[in-house]
Amino acid sequence: HDPFATSMTRRLLPPGDASHWLGTDELGRDLLSRLLHGGRNSLFMGFMPVLFATAIGATLGIVAGYAGGALNMAIMRVVDVFYAFPSVLLAVAISGVLGAGMLNSLVSLTLIFIPPIARVAESVTTQVRSQDYVDAARATGASALRIVLGHVLSNVLGPILIYASSLVSVSIVIASGLSFLGLGVVPPEAEWGLMLNTLRQSIYVAPLNAILPGVMIFLTSICSNLISDGLRAAMDVHA
Repeated sequence: HDPFATSMTRRLLPPGDASHWLGTDELGRDLLSRLLHGGRNSLFMGFMPVLFATAIGATLGIVAGYAGGALNMAIMRVVDVFYAFPSVLLAVAISGVLGAGMLNSLVSLTLIFIPPIARVAESVTTQVRSQDYVDAARATGASALRIVLGHVLSNVLGPILIYASSLVSVSIVIASGLSFLGLGVVPPEAEWGLMLNTLRQSIYVAPLNAILPGVMIFLTSICSNLISDGLRAAMDVHA
């Protein structure tokens, strides 16, 4: 079915209908099609902010961790400022300033994930830079860039990626929360958080229809966490 096709005569059909397996929403749109179509947006908002934040935060953390001294102090104190605010509250505040829309949500989520990733990157880089093989590379006259790319990056990338993978489920939940509050994806586009918002008014009339987007958010978050745990176990990285 067309996820945007409405029908006032087929509003809130229950799951199990012959032509609409998961029923319809408050505007008569097929819920299965809406969930599948909205899943693309929800997964996009789960992966892309983490991807961008990992690229930026890891760079800042590795530079701060390897350089140390005043540069480390300057970068990490700026990062610490973001820890004064809860991530959800900060995302709502940034989205509220920028306005509703997927792009603005992407920016706000990226900004809140940069500090924790930078902190992890700085911590592991500080440990790696004191290793003997790094000292040996310095003794041979290798430049800082060559040491970072050839010796440091390969040893810190694993812990950074594992931590970043654990943020995907968080990103999906926060992005859905922003859409639920009207600060994320805007109608008529489908997104699980936005669908929860529009269907909540029908929860007493069609409760099964209303909870389906929430079930999808829950299952996807669980799967994302299981993948992150599997990646951690495969790389044998211990907390």
